[in-house]
Amino acid sequence: MSKDLRYPIGKFQWEDGLSEARRREMIEQIAETPAKVRAAVAGLTEKQFDTPYREGGWTVRQVVHHLADSHLNAYVRFKLAMTEDEPTVKTYEEQLWAETPDAKTAPAELSLALLDGLHERWAMLLRSMSPADFSRRFTHPEHGKMTLERLLAMYAWHGRHHTAHITSLREREGWKPS
Repeated sequence: MSKDLRYPIGKFQWEDGLSEARRREMIEQIAETPAKVRAAVAGLTEKQFDTPYREGGWTVRQVVHHLADSHLNAYVRFKLAMTEDEPTVKTYEEQLWAETPDAKTAPAELSLALLDGLHERWAMLLRSMSPADFSRRFTHPEHGKMTLERLLAMYAWHGRHHTAHITSLREREGWKPS
């Protein structure tokens, strides 16, 4: 574990040339994300949901809504790359999305429910993909050409990264799971 509160599991490291076993491991990490996030927020009070995970950071509520926003975008990127020849995907201003009224005030349960269904579909898609499918590419305006294998690795890390923001805050604050 990292001592940097921004990166409690460490910074993302690009992985290329994943083995089939490593891809399966990452797919399962994505499939498990909703349950792990639910467990991380279980029993939190509204005040706790509105506590930033670090000074200057998002609140727990914003982290949960960010996961839904980000993973929806990732799922769409997978679908675009699976159905189009090297599409260019749209970026989004995640920091601004986290400041919208719904991200700051909506019940976390709305995004938790969204993650449940989204990840069930996403994991179904990922499990059906061939090794060649993971080499399909898309263009990201900020990162250039990327493969779906790289996107898989990024989002396997991303769910664990933000879940750890919540669990490490709980640990620091002594908030016991319900």
